[in-house]
Amino acid sequence: TLGAEHPATATSLNNLAALLERQGDYAAARPLLERALAIRERTLGTEHPDTARSLHNLAVCCAYQGDIATAIALIERALHIRRRALGPSHPDTLRAEQSLANMRHASARAE
Repeated sequence: TLGAEHPATATSLNNLAALLERQGDYAAARPLLERALAIRERTLGTEHPDTARSLHNLAVCCAYQGDIATAIALIERALHIRRRALGPSHPDTLRAEQSLANMRHASARAE
């Protein structure tokens, strides 16, 4: 009803991806998260908090797949957006900082 490019469509894609992730199907979840991110970047812009949410969700999926370098790059983008849009002490900003620390730790362990 709303169309393939509507922000609500991105939310639905994200929710479906979350279900797939809970089932351990990261390979199926990732393209949905990538599509949700692309919609949000086009409709909301690259500096919107919802775009940061999509970046964060995709980063976590990438990390679960073992693609830590991509995950770190995505979470760094999300953190940058959240710091600017929400401030340094917002719960979403703090969550991104924690995720980044976890991903960097995982990367160091893998080396």
